[in-house]
Amino acid sequence: MRVTRATVEAVAGLTTRWFRAVEDGTVLSAVGVWPLLAFLADGADGAARAELAEAVGLPADRAAPAARELLEALRALRGFDAALGLWTDRTLELRAEWESGLPADTHGVLTGDESTDRGVLDAWAQKRTGGLLDRMPIALTEDTELVLASALALRTEWLRPFEEWPVTPEQGPWRDRTLLGLRRESSLLDRVAVADTPEGSVTELRVLGTNGIDVHLLLGEERMTPAAVLRTGVDVLLGRHPSVNGTRMPFGDVGPGLRVRRVRRVTPQPPTLEVTTVAYDMTAHHDLLARHRLFGLTAARDSTRGHFPGISGSPLAIGSARQSATARFGALGFRAAAVTAFAAMPGGIPERRYVTTTVEADFDRPFGFLAVHRTSRLVLAAGWVTEPVPHPGYEDEEEYAHIGDATHT
Repeated sequence: MRVTRATVEAVAGLTTRWFRAVEDGTVLSAVGVWPLLAFLADGADGAARAELAEAVGLPADRAAPAARELLEALRALRGFDAALGLWTDRTLELRAEWESGLPADTHGVLTGDESTDRGVLDAWAQKRTGGLLDRMPIALTEDTELVLASALALRTEWLRPFEEWPVTPEQGPWRDRTLLGLRRESSLLDRVAVADTPEGSVTELRVLGTNGIDVHLLLGEERMTPAAVLRTGVDVLLGRHPSVNGTRMPFGDVGPGLRVRRVRRVTPQPPTLEVTTVAYDMTAHHDLLARHRLFGLTAARDSTRGHFPGISGSPLAIGSARQSATARFGALGFRAAAVTAFAAMPGGIPERRYVTTTVEADFDRPFGFLAVHRTSRLVLAAGWVTEPVPHPGYEDEEEYAHIGDATHT
């Protein structure tokens, strides 16, 4: 997978900035938003162009080529599906130069009938995410002239599965709740590490997938915000913060949820990493215009004028921008998906409409995660877990017989 370091860092930067506004459990995918912002920046002018370029993290004239490169790389990635979709009103004429820069076979037509168009867009979202998401997260109106969307779906199976156990934390927000716990042992102590930063210490556990997609679980000090924990995880991923892995840790409590101790065994055994975490299954919906400054959409919202002369000769403004995302972490693997969509409406006055040593890692309170492509270090999805899956044998809630099986559907 060939993606430039600049693009990887730009996507990571958008991920960390997005999480500054997060205070509760959520899942999001900056890599689903980033190419759309890049293509919009390529066709924008004035303040909208400058704001979008700042959000993308690249000059506007370099944004579209970088977005094309990223989408091509994602489509070539094992276990990952990526698609771009464009739908326009029948009467909207696009600039040939801008349209030719999009991936082939992406252009559809809006009929103007809201029910018909909604059905087409929802079917596309469901197909492109393998059924993980069944709706296009867009505010579709009779004025919608253009919809630009991305759909991403990733799946990986663990190199070594977890075993399911009931887990009842003794303290913290999940105290006295019996959860669907996941446990496993490994002799590979370097799968866990601790980073000490000015904001606090963060424990990182890498759970490796069979197809080069891994999930990094991140547990920070209790006083740290979700944004600080995720930012530290990204910085460690990109080599900006040093960390100490399990092979070099002293005895004692060495990091959040992490301790190293001598354990007596009946027979000689190598040093062991014992991991306990929880299963989670979460979905979130994001209104990107509610954070318009973050995504460079402040000027582009202004419908009194057009902002995208490089896209069409007709004046256009952004009327809706949303993302839906989901993530499932179970005994056998991980699945995630995101659908992001921007809808453009007329801007201005339109003429028409649009003792061994044992290292114990316990993730028994809210923690973050990053789904990462192993070699490029591109962050594919990120989240903060506050509501883990209850153990089906102890909670009279929706049946979760074996969440890990979802990785095979």
